Amino acid sequence: MDDLEKFYADSFKGLRAGAITKGKVLLVKPEGVIVDVGSKSEGFVPLSELAENEIDTLKPGDEVEVFIERLSDQNGFVKLSRQKAKGVRTWDMIEEAFQKNQPVDGRITGKVKGGMTVNIGGVNAFLPGSQIDLKAPRNTDSLIGQTHTFKVLNLNHKGANVIVSRRVLLEEERNKLREQTLTRLKEGIIMQGVVKNLTDYGAFIDLGGIDGLLHISDMSWGRISHPGELFSIGDTVEVIILTFDTENEKVTLGYKQKKPDPWASVEEKYPAGQKVFGKVITITDYGIFIELEEGVEGLIHVSEIDWIEKSIKPSKYFSIGDKVEAVILKVSKNDKRISLSIRQLKPNPWEIVKDKYTAGQEIRGKVKSFAEFGAFISMDEGIDALLHISDISWVKRIKHPSDILKKGEEIEVIVLNIEPEKERISVGLKQLTPDPWINEIPARYNLGDTVNGKVASTADFGLFIELEDGVEGLIHISEIEKKPDERIEELFKPGTEVTARIINIIPADRKIDLSMKTMIG
Repeated sequence: MDDLEKFYADSFKGLRAGAITKGKVLLVKPEGVIVDVGSKSEGFVPLSELAENEIDTLKPGDEVEVFIERLSDQNGFVKLSRQKAKGVRTWDMIEEAFQKNQPVDGRITGKVKGGMTVNIGGVNAFLPGSQIDLKAPRNTDSLIGQTHTFKVLNLNHKGANVIVSRRVLLEEERNKLREQTLTRLKEGIIMQGVVKNLTDYGAFIDLGGIDGLLHISDMSWGRISHPGELFSIGDTVEVIILTFDTENEKVTLGYKQKKPDPWASVEEKYPAGQKVFGKVITITDYGIFIELEEGVEGLIHVSEIDWIEKSIKPSKYFSIGDKVEAVILKVSKNDKRISLSIRQLKPNPWEIVKDKYTAGQEIRGKVKSFAEFGAFISMDEGIDALLHISDISWVKRIKHPSDILKKGEEIEVIVLNIEPEKERISVGLKQLTPDPWINEIPARYNLGDTVNGKVASTADFGLFIELEDGVEGLIHISEIEKKPDERIEELFKPGTEVTARIINIIPADRKIDLSMKTMIG
């Protein structure tokens, strides 16, 4: 050993390049820190080797752990590194965690192809996308900067590769939690859970390592169309265990069952005849459904909306959410049905009509509308009376009521019949005058008389002739002199004047038969 080698051996006794040792801070300078590493040796840690928090906090006397890079530099200092010391310790920690199957803490720092990067005490590790969570997250950007616990899956010192997993630890934790949950699960008990997923038919609730299905039919005693109306993913809810299949570990849950079935007491709570208020929740062509309380609804049939109007379209009069008053008609607990009525909150106009009018009474009304079979006459009570086409005239053969009457015209009629139970009243116009077929017509027209008239209309079987005062007679086709190929509708246009002879009078049938053949010669 030469003198120089002996000098270094004496000066750096106990120190070895590549080793980690502890030293004491002697001086903190702007460009770095001077550290006493023992054996009468001083080392220098450059500013770049210090963590941000160390630059302002280190002071003389503080003990620090350093890595010896070289025993002497150009200034005679031992070259030291804080980062390498931390790196070596971190690698030792990671390797020990890998060997002993222990977790490590790390901070997610960024995204790379196929996964994310995790900083573990200064060492970068790779977190594959499949190992981030139990379920692949939709937005991994939100994870950057978060600190989590990971399991070391693989370690390669030479390539400085570390592969970690968060999912493995979550699965282990979930399995432990699942075992605990399974020991507590019993039908009928109430448990807390977290809404994990929503579907059209229900919600999946995480009870702690095991999922239960809360079907939409078990969410509310009332009517809901989608679970999202009551729950959101992440909500904490209390549910009842309805069934638990231990063999298949399937759990069905209930939410509405925490409250009594409201239909159990509806017959006592809603007796027939009671007035109630409710909210419109459904509108159909045949009526509206009213919510009386959560889970209890009743139907107002279209026939129970108004006494007068029978062809009401409910959607024109009601909207979802409208508050309406009604009266209870009938309650069936077993069928879960309640029949309601709006019209019966008001007096029945047919009862008023029954007490106010009698058959034979003369009344006034306006022509409201027409039908092929007659006209509807509006009365003061809002009720329409039917004036049948056969009750308009004693003698005229009327094709349509509008030939005689005008819409909006005020006329006088006589009450013929009242049927309140059928909500029907009929009136007559011709009954205001005596029936001319009883005495007047038989006295005026005699068998064999010659009469003049005009063609009112034609038919396949003959001609209808209008005589004086609107009386009509029939000339049968057999009583008309014509050639075989001639058509009576071409020979006799409406309004054509004809002369005929009376060949038959039957007052009981309101019939006068005429003949044109007897007029010849």
